[in-house]
Amino acid sequence: MITRLKLKPGQKGTKALSEKYGDALVSVRYRYDEASRTCIKTVELIVDKKELTPSRKQQQKIEDETVVPVRIAYGEKQLGKMARNSRNI
Repeated sequence: MITRLKLKPGQKGTKALSEKYGDALVSVRYRYDEASRTCIKTVELIVDKKELTPSRKQQQKIEDETVVPVRIAYGEKQLGKMARNSRNI
């Protein structure tokens, strides 16, 4: 099966489906099956919509005084000095 055309709501070929499904319509696809020589029109719909709650990782905030690991590349002398000096601040 080959998908030859994918249309967004409001484009030519989606008007009737846009009226039928409204804002729930995401896209319309025209698929062609060469074996059975048929054209199949499929629709993608929004079925459920809900607000996401942030995960625990997203909720965690790092305080200013929290010690975190930092990897400094070999040869970054100036950056290394800055990191060592900031420990004493």
